[in-house]
Amino acid sequence: MMLLASVVLGLIPLAGIAWIVVSGTMTTVDGLFEILIMLSLSAVFFLNAFWELRGKNKPATPAKPGAFSDES
Repeated sequence: MMLLASVVLGLIPLAGIAWIVVSGTMTTVDGLFEILIMLSLSAVFFLNAFWELRGKNKPATPAKPGAFSDES
């Protein structure tokens, strides 16, 4: 469920960027900063979705007590 929510919340700012481009306010200072903020929001949500997908592909078995792990 978190994966779906992250993808949807990542797409909403991209729709906002499309609206800014279509409305023609992209060349104003306000439009440029809005685009930067919306790109940052999308990046955060898509990064969260990427981590969710990556976490699902890892095996759920615990490591051996004396073995080295990927996490530091």
